[in-house]
Amino acid sequence: MLFVFSLLAVLAVAAFLLQQRQPRENVRDLESHLPIWKIEQDVILSKQGDVTFAYQVDLPEIFSLSDQDYVALHEIWLKAFKVLPTQTIIHKQDWFTREKYQANVQRNPDSFLGVSSERFFNERPYLKHQCYLFLTKRPVNHRIATSAVNNLLRKRIIPEEHKTDTLLLQLSEAAGQFERILKDSGLLSVRRLSGEELAGTADKPGVIEQYCFLLNDTDAPVLSDIDFKPEFKIGSNYCQLFSIADVEHMPSLCGPRINYDRYSTDRSKFSVGFATPVCQLLDCNHIYNQYILIGDAQKTIKKLESKRLRLQSMAAYSRQNAISREAVNDFLNEAIGQQRMPVQAHYNLLCWTDTASEVKNVRNMASSALAQMEAKPKLESTGAAQLFWAGIPGNAGDLPSNEVFDTFLEQATCFFNSESSSRDSISPFGIRLVDRLNGKPVHVDISDEPVQRQIATNRNKIVCGGSGSGKSMFMQGMLRAYYEQGAHIVVVDVGHSYEGLCNLVKGYYFTFTESNPISFNPFYIGDGDTLDTEKKESLKTLLVSLWKQDNEAFRRSEYVALSNALHLYYEKLAGDKSIFPCFNTFYEYLSGEYVQILATEQVKEKDFDVTNFLYVLRPYYKDGEYAYLLNATEKLDIFHQRFCVFELDNIKDHATLFSVTALVVAELFISKMRRLKGVRKVIVLEEAWKAISKSGMAEFMRYLYKTVRKHFGEAIVVTQEASDIINSPIVKEAIINNADCRILLDMRKFQNKFDQIQEVFGLTDKARMMTLSLNKANDPRRRYREVFIDIAGVLMRVYGFEPSPQEYYAYTTEEREKVLVKQYADKFGGDIRKGIIALLEDQKEKSKLN
Repeated sequence: MLFVFSLLAVLAVAAFLLQQRQPRENVRDLESHLPIWKIEQDVILSKQGDVTFAYQVDLPEIFSLSDQDYVALHEIWLKAFKVLPTQTIIHKQDWFTREKYQANVQRNPDSFLGVSSERFFNERPYLKHQCYLFLTKRPVNHRIATSAVNNLLRKRIIPEEHKTDTLLLQLSEAAGQFERILKDSGLLSVRRLSGEELAGTADKPGVIEQYCFLLNDTDAPVLSDIDFKPEFKIGSNYCQLFSIADVEHMPSLCGPRINYDRYSTDRSKFSVGFATPVCQLLDCNHIYNQYILIGDAQKTIKKLESKRLRLQSMAAYSRQNAISREAVNDFLNEAIGQQRMPVQAHYNLLCWTDTASEVKNVRNMASSALAQMEAKPKLESTGAAQLFWAGIPGNAGDLPSNEVFDTFLEQATCFFNSESSSRDSISPFGIRLVDRLNGKPVHVDISDEPVQRQIATNRNKIVCGGSGSGKSMFMQGMLRAYYEQGAHIVVVDVGHSYEGLCNLVKGYYFTFTESNPISFNPFYIGDGDTLDTEKKESLKTLLVSLWKQDNEAFRRSEYVALSNALHLYYEKLAGDKSIFPCFNTFYEYLSGEYVQILATEQVKEKDFDVTNFLYVLRPYYKDGEYAYLLNATEKLDIFHQRFCVFELDNIKDHATLFSVTALVVAELFISKMRRLKGVRKVIVLEEAWKAISKSGMAEFMRYLYKTVRKHFGEAIVVTQEASDIINSPIVKEAIINNADCRILLDMRKFQNKFDQIQEVFGLTDKARMMTLSLNKANDPRRRYREVFIDIAGVLMRVYGFEPSPQEYYAYTTEEREKVLVKQYADKFGGDIRKGIIALLEDQKEKSKLN
């Protein structure tokens, strides 16, 4: 058995409440009048005989639900509530408290950019959310509280007829069904609160004490004064209590969702929960209490029938009576005709601030938020004490009967909060993004966790965003995080976007120039590598891409001929160690011995035209135009280097050279991937993928995307032109179909083409709504861009990517800023870290002078 830890806390509450009714000199010993008797077996027992089960509920993240999701969530609540017995009170209590992000520089102390990011976000304010749900079962003889009669004055501790455990068993059975319905929904998770969490400990306040003194779950237990006159104060906090307790205060229409205009466009409507304006969108400390009282439906209908008859007899004397009669008549028709469940409901909003000058601002914000629901709030003064008292967990039975109104369960549930704050991934691996509402750092895993949860079957990604959408910044932030968590990364780039990051992590940066071109040797079998099936397949794919064009068919007989040629070539190498494996020796073997073998086997020209093959590939042989490309004698070691960038900007307009170089780099990555066991491998193809696809390399792209999945790797294709996506069949056939993660940045430039983009990507209407909302209402005080992430059409989220100033200058692709960073780095011998630090210090000094 656990007694409430802070007994004095509740005594203080009771004492101050009683002061509202009698002079201070007549204050009595109130220990016997406390509403909470004890907590036993994780059940709250009140002194009236009420029993309460308490839960913590995890709601869906804000801005993550579609129209259909809100309707589905509403239906889930209805199903769950309908299994509860009569005389049950559902009390949902949502806490929203202002917190500040606490940096942890020890998380990655050796990372210059990681530490910079932690310090940048330190002390950033955000709104923390916690949701509690209390199911209270009242005994039949429960004395109804009103504003005039409160259960504080009740002398009998437990009702005489409450002498069996029937009440507890009845609620326990119903609560079990209630939990199962919520858990099976897939949208909610529910956890039963323990007695210690309710009562608290010597070091940590429980839920009851948190409510009494408006404490966070991380605060130390503390006693505070509670005053209701001349103003509502709890300790140093100034409180404002608004209630919705009358049908006249309710909006004329309600539903599970409403349009959120800030993120909506003329082509898509963005949805939030109906009560979200007074929840996540209300930026102050507040508690949103929601009560639904489930009574005996038949008795309620009988009572309303009597009221209707009474109003009908008096309708001739007053137009108001006639109007009331019609309202009651409509209510009864809907209850009986549509099988609606009549209930009683009450909602209130408790806001607070510790600054007296902020009280008016808080009051205005709360009133405005309630007005967005088209509700007419009532600022409570005399009734604040009773409503605050009823909000104590387990004391919902003390809600005054004159503070509730009749409605249907369907309408009452619409006013329930549906959303919570963004949550960190439980995976240790991931990247840092920010919540789009508050800018709070969020740890997100878009690679491992979806595969472990069997949402996705691979880690491959496609990234699409127009120029200026923040695509390069996002990619560099992601790759930097991957690198610092042990990944090996190969980037094929056009435009020098990754130069700063590569220098920062001391990686290899290869640039193609005429005086010093990049040379490869895909035929060389390095230490630890073997000529397995995958190696042969990649070589065949390379040879085919050099030989065939897009409009040329590749026959089965040609495939067999190339397979035999490679097999026999490597057999010859094994028997003659003096032959160096490269394209030159392979070409010589083909033109000599293999031609004779084909003649002996009488292979016809239509089956394999070896003369045409040798002629087309002649430029890559000795003294040919591209003889250097595939015949490197020095080993290009990317196996041990964890970050390699191949910059092909200088040859981007050379169709043949560009496509072959990009293809060979990809083949080198595959070789590295096969040899490197148990380590994450990432290949990023920026605009280079277009050149590869134009050279008939759809099969290679399919092969690459399917192979990396088997070797703990991921292939990432990045593009910025919508026309590339729409017009290239390889995107859908070879890339999108094999990439479970789709990442889209600002697509507002392509709104008129978005129907086609949606079709190619296979995006749902929910994904469309989220994508078109990107950057619609960004905070002008912060420098960030939003990004939409879709994993297999199941997980869809929008986050912000907000780099610290140090990250910004490390990732920038603006020519002027890149030159400035290089100038500062040159002052410190090329050390980009010291250069960025000096640059920011100079900017800080200039801003002080201005």
